[in-house]
Amino acid sequence: QVQLVESGGGLVQAGGSLRLSCAARGTVFSINAMSWYRQAPGKQRELVAAIRSGGSTNYDDSVKGRFTISRDNARNTVHLQMNLLKAEDSAVYYCNADIVPGEGNWVPRNYWGQGTQVTVSS
Repeated sequence: QVQLVESGGGLVQAGGSLRLSCAARGTVFSINAMSWYRQAPGKQRELVAAIRSGGSTNYDDSVKGRFTISRDNARNTVHLQMNLLKAEDSAVYYCNADIVPGEGNWVPRNYWGQGTQVTVSS
């Protein structure tokens, strides 16, 4: 059984930084794309950043130049470094990954983390 475990959220002042981490726990054979989404109250969940197994990335326009996504394939972990935070970045941030569990289960499945709150005070 695979779980995505997130950490690193919290309260920060505008202009500050936070680093989110997400680790895939359990039986993992390989991980394809890993992503961060966010959902603010009353809004739909939106893609913030994604990174593929080869390292290519894409970002929502609102975070380009401020956020950096990275991954550690040896540790099955993805990070989101968030700098120059703004009040509008406040949301619950969710980790997402396409994982092949292995051990006879070779079909990729999509997994979500439990979410971590990021609050930016202005």
